[in-house]
Amino acid sequence: MDHAARPFRSVLYIPGSKGRALEKAQSLPADAIIFDLEDAVAVSEKARARALLVQALMASDYGRRARIVRINGLETPWGHEDLAALRGMAIEGVLLPKVNAPGDIAALAELLPDLPLWAMIETPRGVLASAAIAAHPRMAGLVLGTNDLAKELGASFRADRLPLLASLQHCLLAARSHGLVCLDGVYNAFMDEAGLRNECAQGRDMGFDGKTLIHPAQLATANQVFAPSEEEINLARRQMDAHAAAEAEGQGVAVVDGRIVENLHIVTARQILSRAALIAEMENE
Repeated sequence: MDHAARPFRSVLYIPGSKGRALEKAQSLPADAIIFDLEDAVAVSEKARARALLVQALMASDYGRRARIVRINGLETPWGHEDLAALRGMAIEGVLLPKVNAPGDIAALAELLPDLPLWAMIETPRGVLASAAIAAHPRMAGLVLGTNDLAKELGASFRADRLPLLASLQHCLLAARSHGLVCLDGVYNAFMDEAGLRNECAQGRDMGFDGKTLIHPAQLATANQVFAPSEEEINLARRQMDAHAAAEAEGQGVAVVDGRIVENLHIVTARQILSRAALIAEMENE
């Protein structure tokens, strides 16, 4: 899978037990939705949430939003029933929580032969095994569970996320080495727009495709930060034009704003323009 094939700027968790939220999600400006049957659903609500979610997925129109379902772990009393309910569903993937080793994904693949697989990386073991996890041929993406990871590491909260940076980068390397989507963890203070914007910018600069979110109020910020800016789009176009002109004159390189433009820069420029076009198409529907 090409991680740039579709936007994943904003990926909103929606509890499977919340009927109104499932309905409202059809109109939210999210690039993707993670329908959650795990952490966001109380034990007493597991069966009802599963049935409610299946009904919503079958009856509702979520448009071009990618639909991913986070199931309960296969070692729990609910994981296998979640899988049984999802077989044959027209969704973009199943997200397995707390993936610690490639064998966890292999077990899921055997039980679910017809859907793309996603892995939550939220433990030290998962981070260290992320390259092997990402190598499974059915894998579509990695999702960072930074709250659980910070707890497991004993890390302190810092606005710069310095204690987590090695883990985040390790998982990005794993995802990119296999062409997978890689999604940053949640920002818990959902009313703190400035803090969210800073963390989105950090994730974007590191290379994440987008950010997982816990509240619709966070969508606009993530969508803006993870989209190509007007300055980036303008620069990409000028690089393309300059490179084409240089080639027409038999030159190997071009110069834009005092910087050399080579083939590798043109690859990036094309990706930026393609991503911007996809986003514009989605937002104009």
